[in-house]
Amino acid sequence: MNRRSKSALFLMEQVIVIAVFAICAAACVRILAVSYITARETRDMSNALLAAQSAAETYKAAAGDIDLTAEILGGAASGEAESLRVYYNDKWGVSEERDAAYILRLISAPPREGAVLLLTGELSVEKITGEEILSFPVAARASAAARRGAGYE
Repeated sequence: MNRRSKSALFLMEQVIVIAVFAICAAACVRILAVSYITARETRDMSNALLAAQSAAETYKAAAGDIDLTAEILGGAASGEAESLRVYYNDKWGVSEERDAAYILRLISAPPREGAVLLLTGELSVEKITGEEILSFPVAARASAAARRGAGYE
């Protein structure tokens, strides 16, 4: 009888140890899943910021010329709304629209009266599903031809 109670106690102790181990394992798996998601979001934010910075600098260097900016970035310009779109795949390489996971949009606002020296716009990067990653305003000094046409040069 004494032997029987020792084995039951040992079995109960093993069940408790396994239960504690399972709880710890579940907590570790949850922590790893959350860290993976956070790392992916951080990577997307970092790559979106690099793409947006590159687009803003290109827009500025092209003196607000959307067509030239689109050509340099590998995107497509839309003449109606003075905007461009650049599509990126899931590894942040420039891609076709059908393979895209992310989209960079640059919409150039028409110059305000009396402010032809400065062109402004809105730059945004979002997932193809529509979830915005980042957005900020951009500005570029107007080209020399635009300034001459307005009588500033």
